[in-house]
Amino acid sequence: MKALIYAAPKKVEVRNIHDSLQKPGAVKLRIKFCGICGSDIGIFLGTHPRAKPPLVLGHEFVGIVEEDGKKFKKGDRVVAYPLISCGQCRACRTGNAHVCNHLGLIGIDTDGGICEYIYVDEDMLFKVPDRTSDKAAAVTEPLAVIVRSIHQSGFQALDTAVVIGAGPIGMLTGIMLKKFGASKVYISDLIDTRLNLAESFEMVPINPQRDDLERIVKKGTDNEGCDVLFECSGSAAAALQMTAITRVSGSICMTSVHKQPHPVNLQQLNFKEQNLVGTRVYTKEEFKQAVEYTEKVNQDLEKIVSHVIPLSESESVFDMIADPKNNTVKVLIDCSK
Repeated sequence: MKALIYAAPKKVEVRNIHDSLQKPGAVKLRIKFCGICGSDIGIFLGTHPRAKPPLVLGHEFVGIVEEDGKKFKKGDRVVAYPLISCGQCRACRTGNAHVCNHLGLIGIDTDGGICEYIYVDEDMLFKVPDRTSDKAAAVTEPLAVIVRSIHQSGFQALDTAVVIGAGPIGMLTGIMLKKFGASKVYISDLIDTRLNLAESFEMVPINPQRDDLERIVKKGTDNEGCDVLFECSGSAAAALQMTAITRVSGSICMTSVHKQPHPVNLQQLNFKEQNLVGTRVYTKEEFKQAVEYTEKVNQDLEKIVSHVIPLSESESVFDMIADPKNNTVKVLIDCSK
């Protein structure tokens, strides 16, 4: 079968490989689509601390069950909960297996889903709602990240929210905040095509190269600042500015993974008694909720898919994403081509 293989830093190859071996409790899936995640970019660049070549990339996939199992039947469309926990550490023992001390991921610690076929444990699979398209289903995993992030933030209906970063995670955050009843969502980014897309979802777009994000948010909130802020950019400037944009007793949720330590204004955090919370992935229950939400936001999920690349042509996908002229948002690999 064909698969996209991480071969070496800055080198991926489409190779013909043997199907993975069937394991007890696993069923064979024929992969339809698999999304490209920021962690896949890190793997490609050779900066991910755990991913080692040769490795089949991809953890955001939707597939068709190829054979009857105990829980699923041939023809069922499914998505996979990709987290791998040890079950033994304190986090696992206390109901926090999603942040296991030894957390692994399909597509990082084991071969992933940018391939034609894969065997996956049935306990990791969730059936896709009938009215969810294949493309929308492929966005389930990042949607689960947002479900967790909103839960962590303490967001409430009618809150005013700020999202810094309008990539796939930031865009999904804004979409879900609107669905959950935010009174207003401000979103900032340096790429105007992303801001135009955000505006079509009724967010307030701000390019900080031209406009003062803090001034605009303060003007729209009686000079108080937003109720809740989601940092989705991973930038040093955002980390330093986020406390100024958020009101007294407001909440800041660190959705992005900062690759290195960045300065934060801890004096403002103290004086304004703000709540700063981290978020990493999602629980299995939150992944299940994301699966259910795909049906409600199907069109929105399809809309953020900016590019679909055939598996046979996917060796250049990371170069394409890196080129700003391509205006990528969410990129999917069509594993059937």
